Amino acid sequence: MNNIFCAEESCQAKEDPIGTALNRRYYVLLEVPPPWTSDLLESKNISNKLQSLNSVIDEASCYLRLLFIYNANYYQIGQTRLIIYYQTEEISSGYSKKEYVLSDIDDAIPIIEKCINNETLESENTNIQTRDFLVCTHGNHDKCCAKYGNPFYRQALATVEDLSLSNVRVWQSSHFGGHRFAPTMIDLPEGRYYARLNQKSFTSILTKTGDIQCLKNVYRGWGILPWQVQILERELMLKYNWDWFNYQVQGHVIEHNEDETFSQVEITFTTPDGKVNTYRCNVIDDPTKSISFRGECGTNELVTYSQYTITELVNMTASLIAV
Repeated sequence: MNNIFCAEESCQAKEDPIGTALNRRYYVLLEVPPPWTSDLLESKNISNKLQSLNSVIDEASCYLRLLFIYNANYYQIGQTRLIIYYQTEEISSGYSKKEYVLSDIDDAIPIIEKCINNETLESENTNIQTRDFLVCTHGNHDKCCAKYGNPFYRQALATVEDLSLSNVRVWQSSHFGGHRFAPTMIDLPEGRYYARLNQKSFTSILTKTGDIQCLKNVYRGWGILPWQVQILERELMLKYNWDWFNYQVQGHVIEHNEDETFSQVEITFTTPDGKVNTYRCNVIDDPTKSISFRGECGTNELVTYSQYTITELVNMTASLIAV
């Protein structure tokens, strides 16, 4: 039983990872050297004062995600980096960022509290534009994160170095969901989630080049969108190629039934030259595609996962022009 790896089970079952990206208003990234306990704030060297935030962070979990991050190349003893990614506009291509270098980790507390209370964050001089890749290596949460996350993390570091990319940082990260898709990653400030990565797919994500179809089986979704809309967004991303990443996108659920086995969703996007398009479709739980496997490491309990199908996909803009 202990030899079960849920990531292998998911891959063998050909589970589609789309629609599993977390939709959060805030990502609070706190630089803390591993190892990390399953309950982050119980980790070594976390003060009682910081631990006291545990309950309010849990209460805010529907819109805020606290993550520990670490990269030995950036870490300096006596300093703690705090990075806040946050949403500011309904129509968006990603997140805004505030970055702080603190002399005491407890200095993060009032900043985190401002995020919890949705208050304005003060500016810092360290807010250089960066692209931050978070790779889950949180083995104390699930052993797949360590088995698959750590080798990929080292590979990702080497790839960035080989390509001599500036202002690109790769971090080890605590758990952000989807360990059965390990190695899994978040690309910030865009807020896109990826699964089952290798060097080839990571290079395409990093450079936004190559055959975009390689993302079909590794894309978990865009965290600024509701999970049902993420499914339509992938369809449009594969249609519009890498140009899609330059569009301003707004998406929402028009309606859904009680158990969300049926949803009607819509995406409106604006291209850099000002053209606006709207697509609408149904996202349906297809019972003929549901799969069951052991969804957690170290258990024999079978879990059934829904798989979704798009129907009645319509370009609303083209339909209006035709009328």
